[in-house]
Parts: sequence; C-alpha cells; structure tokens
Amino acid sequence: MQEHTPQLSELYAAYAAGTLSPSFKLLVETQAAIRPDIRQDLRESELLSGIFLEREQPEALAPNAFEKTLRAIDVLEDETDSAQAAHLANERLSEILDLPEPLREKALESCLRGGWKRMTSGVKRLDIAESASSHIHLYRISPGATVPSHSHYGNELTLVLQGGFSDETGSYGPGDISCKTPEDTHSPVGDDDGVCIALAVSEGGMQFKGMLGILQKVFARRPS
Repeated sequence: MQEHTPQLSELYAAYAAGTLSPSFKLLVETQAAIRPDIRQDLRESELLSGIFLEREQPEALAPNAFEKTLRAIDVLEDETDSAQAAHLANERLSEILDLPEPLREKALESCLRGGWKRMTSGVKRLDIAESASSHIHLYRISPGATVPSHSHYGNELTLVLQGGFSDETGSYGPGDISCKTPEDTHSPVGDDDGVCIALAVSEGGMQFKGMLGILQKVFARRPS
C-alpha cells in the first residue's frame, strides 16, 4: 500500500480545494473508486476545506453505454484466427468494462476513436485524452513485458488499476500511484502473475532513451 508522499498529499489537497486540473482529477477520482481509504481521506479533506463531494458512489453507466460497448467490439484489434480474435475481443472488452467510473466511459469512447496501439512487445496504450498541458493514457502491460526506458517532459502520475508493475524505484499494485518527475528515468516491467492495467496522467510526453530516443528525435524533426 502506498504512503502519502508530499506530492500525493498536495494532489489530494488540490482536489479537495477544487483547484486540480481535469486530467489529474480523473486520476484521483478513479483511485478513490477502488481505494476505500482514499475515499475516506478525500471526504475528510473536503470537510476540512468546506467542499463536499457530490458523487460519493460509483456512477452508473450512461444510457448509451451498451451501444458504445457493442461498437467498441468492432474496433478491437483484428486477428487472423477468428476463434482467437473472439477470445481476445471478449478479454479486452471485459478489461474495459471492469474499469471503475469515471474512467470506464472515457475508455469506451477511446476504443471507438482509435483503440489500443502497440508500443512494444507486450505493451499497448489507449489514448484517453490529450491537450496542450496534459496527456492521459491507459496502459496494458502483459506479464513480464517491459516499457522501454524513458523519462518525461513533465511530472507523471501512474495509477495501477489491475495487476502490478515494478521499476527502478519500487513495486506498485492495484490502487497505488507511482510519481515521476522530469529527472526520473524508469523502465516499468509487468508483474508475472497477470496483466497490468494502469492509468497514466502526465504534464508532457515520454522521452525515450537509447535507440528509441534517437529515432524519436529523428522523426520529430521530419517535416510534415
């Protein structure tokens, strides 16, 4: 279980005060949906600050969520073997439907827009939202798979929703948040006992190291 580091304490205080950006607010509300202790901490913070949480219970699916779910099946990755494709589609869909609100609805919409994208062997990313100031991604890390070594252009908070991963600074399980600054370089590895699903919110994109970093710089300089 994570401890409340100064960075996380400031995050929760900003949420209670109503000054947190929408991107990081989504991360805090998603964590609170799966961590009773975080829900309690937020309630206490809101009482102290005079701000009351309007939605203490998980939200029900939106009226059109069923239709979105059916359409999302169509955009899941294609496979040559139909039986395998059906199994994978059901597996991926179950993973999305198991997400807590308010993230579930946004993930379904993202599946309809573009679906999961392969980053490297065993690692996929679902783009939830992106703006000039923040990026929100959902990561799917297969057991033992490694996210390429990278740093970030800004701060990044990663909330584990399912499974777990380890990096140079420690191990993180469901409900834990990994905090990274632009000075940190890490290479997360999915735990061996199951798929890791994690929500990452960052103030800037990823800066890869090694050969991937060289390729990233080359393609970034290419004219459009």
